[in-house]
Amino acid sequence: MTVTLKSALRTAREKFKACGIVSAALDAEALLSHVTGLDRAALYSELNRPLGNDETAQFNNLASRRLSGEPVAYITGHKEFMGLDFFVSRAVLIPRPETEQLAETALKILPSSPVVIDVGAGSGAIAVSLAFYNREALVYATDRSGEALEVARRNAVRHDVSDRILLYQGDLLQPLKVCLDAGRTDLVAANLPYIAERDIPNLPGEVRMFEPQLALNGGADGLEHYRRLIPEAESFLKRDGFLLLEIGWDQGRGAAALFDAQVWEAKVLQDLAGHDRLVVARLRCEK
Repeated sequence: MTVTLKSALRTAREKFKACGIVSAALDAEALLSHVTGLDRAALYSELNRPLGNDETAQFNNLASRRLSGEPVAYITGHKEFMGLDFFVSRAVLIPRPETEQLAETALKILPSSPVVIDVGAGSGAIAVSLAFYNREALVYATDRSGEALEVARRNAVRHDVSDRILLYQGDLLQPLKVCLDAGRTDLVAANLPYIAERDIPNLPGEVRMFEPQLALNGGADGLEHYRRLIPEAESFLKRDGFLLLEIGWDQGRGAAALFDAQVWEAKVLQDLAGHDRLVVARLRCEK
């Protein structure tokens, strides 16, 4: 029996739905586009095109991986963020649309020729986006994982910003103490692990089983890493510089309380769903 694009899509979509995958149709399209090299528009304009035997075998294999819970981004190795295509692997957290609020906010408040630090760079989604959309930015990016930094390096090269992104392995801002002077940085951006340890067993299976634990566990209350980062950031930032923290949907009050009001002016921003998402803190000039 001939397998066409249409029948392959229908079969995968039905299997995904039966397995409880909410994004069944989108996932089937993404996997078939990856196998055929066709974008979504081309896919639907050629629905009656037969799949070759190799394409059918490859598509069935990818569909089986999705049915096992593996996220589409890890299967295809790609994820869009800020309108850019990023390479991803299981060494890094998959970039989320919610994190675009952090990148967009940073781009709005950056001064000319800014020095930026991205803490916990992961795939480099934030660092690369800031360097790509602000051609004067110099970005220092840190991560504890050497594998994650290799992914970030690959994405910096992909988007032609590797000459303005400096990658360092280590905890928070520690590796920058020997290469970046105090009081020189305009903005520190951080999307660090903020899931409370007790909540990790309740995460969706595709997050809990496939994404790196190092990028999820934020300690007892989810704010452990930010509690350590804030005093470090204070020493690196210029007066009137900014610290941006992505947080969980219910962490606004707790995160804001981490900032000394005599040193910082901090506010919590909500996302489009009305949930806490971002802390924007400015280091007071008069401190």
